[in-house]
Formats: sequence, structure tokens, C-alpha cells
Amino acid sequence: MRCQRPLSDAGSLPAIPPADRSAEDLMRDLYAAHGPALLAYVQHLGAGYHDAEEVVQETMVRAWRNAQSLDPAVGSIRGWLYTVAHHILIDRLRIRSARPIGAEPPHSEPASDHQEAVIERINFLNALAALSAEHRVAVVEVYYRGRTVESVARSLGVPPGTIKSRLFYGVRHLRTIFESGQLAEDELAG
Repeated sequence: MRCQRPLSDAGSLPAIPPADRSAEDLMRDLYAAHGPALLAYVQHLGAGYHDAEEVVQETMVRAWRNAQSLDPAVGSIRGWLYTVAHHILIDRLRIRSARPIGAEPPHSEPASDHQEAVIERINFLNALAALSAEHRVAVVEVYYRGRTVESVARSLGVPPGTIKSRLFYGVRHLRTIFESGQLAEDELAG
């Protein structure tokens, strides 16, 4: 039975001359020393657990291919592994987001008829009609037409605070109307 040397906390390999150790031993030690941290790093970058495992495996394969050039005395092996894993993950994300030229776009849900959109618009217009004229003007001008509070206040000849107050109470009244569900029931009954 082979006695394994403990790995240091800094994440480097024990100082064993490359000629005295096999690539398999190096990989076993590399994975024991850096595998969990590398997996956590790849997951931190946004990969799911299974994707992260695949990235770590590919990183270890590349480390195995470059076993002769990995020397802890020259530089950080963990840094090299993180860099390789980062590049592998970026390549995988690019491949997933790329679509061949001329390929059909992914199938989407069938387009629903516009009936729901029409009902929502009618409900919204009915809710606006339920507001007082002052509240309705403030809500339409600021939220629908995209004007600033100051410009609406200037055009109506009132202070900006008045417009802000009308917006607050108008939106609160709209929220009450929509939360009650009264409009949808009225449309179905009518």
C-alpha cells in the first residue's frame, strides 16, 4: 500500500520531482487537493451542479495532458486550474448560445389569440374611467405618455406636489380596482 503525503493548505502539490511520480498519482493528488474548490468556483460562476462537474472533469483531463508542465515551483497550480475551468465554462456557454446560420429558431409556445390582450385593455380603460378626471389625467400623462411630473404640472398650472399626490391616489385606486377582480367579472357577465 502506498503512503500518500498530505497536501498543504495553500493548494499546492507536495514537492515530489516529476520523474518520481506517475501522471495518475499527480491527477489523484490534484483532484483531492483542488477538486472541491474548483467545483465550488465553477458553480459560483453560474454553472449548475452537473455542468460544473463536467467542467471540473474536463479541467482535470487538460491537467493530465499537461502533467509534465505542471510544476508547483513555477506557479500556482490552483490558479492554472481556475483559469482553465473558467475558459471551458465560457466556451460551453458560447456553444449553447450560438445558433447555426440558417437554423430555425427554437419552437415557442403557440401564439394565443389576441382576445386576452383585448380584454386586458378594456379592463384597463374601464378602470381609468372609474378614476376622477384629475387622477386620470395625471396617470395617463405620466405613465402612459411618459411625461415628467414637472411638465404635467406646468401644463395644468398646478404645483408638482399636486401631480405626485394625484398619481399616488390614482394608482392606489387602480390597484384596488384590479385586486378586487370586479372588472373581469363585469366583462364575463356582460
